[in-house]
Amino acid sequence: MGKDKTAKPDCLIKEQPVTYEDYANLPDDGIRYEINDGRLEAMTPGPNALHQLVLQQIEHRTTQNCSRDYVVLLAPIDLILSETEVRQPDIAMIHRDRLSIITKRGIEGPPDLVVEVLSPSSAKRDRRQKLHAYAKYLIPEYWIVDINNELLEQYVLTDQQYELLEVYQENEPVHSGKFPCLSFTMREIMDSVPDLPNF
Repeated sequence: MGKDKTAKPDCLIKEQPVTYEDYANLPDDGIRYEINDGRLEAMTPGPNALHQLVLQQIEHRTTQNCSRDYVVLLAPIDLILSETEVRQPDIAMIHRDRLSIITKRGIEGPPDLVVEVLSPSSAKRDRRQKLHAYAKYLIPEYWIVDINNELLEQYVLTDQQYELLEVYQENEPVHSGKFPCLSFTMREIMDSVPDLPNF
């Protein structure tokens, strides 16, 4: 008899928290997972084409402008914040002085900047769970890109919690005191994405 495709991985029913080791030993079922405070969570459905095109444009500008001082990594890559907190950010930017946090397992420690592009299936996770987790593990800056409203929210770590510093729309230049190399507008990003007739 065939394997039940609706069956959940064994570590979902563990009484103790799921660890990175449990996660790393999961069979490849084609589903991406994250560990949220010891709980395994499926990241489904996958991102749509518009999400990927916007992500590609932000990554292009970030790499083009900041590659002298920073390394830019795209999902899927494991961001191991602790043995029971593993995330897969859309973009992680790491200063070249801190490249030792990049290992064979993924990124082991807080990047300098994390960017998440919202999609319908990820909005709650990105705005609540990840906002809390990224602050808890002291990631200095977190950007949330809202495609539907064509805006970027800039969160900056202050006293171990995030403060919404700025919301950038249209032709307002995105800038950061921590990352002076970054400069673009949401209008530039959205205008660089081809028109998709079925969106």
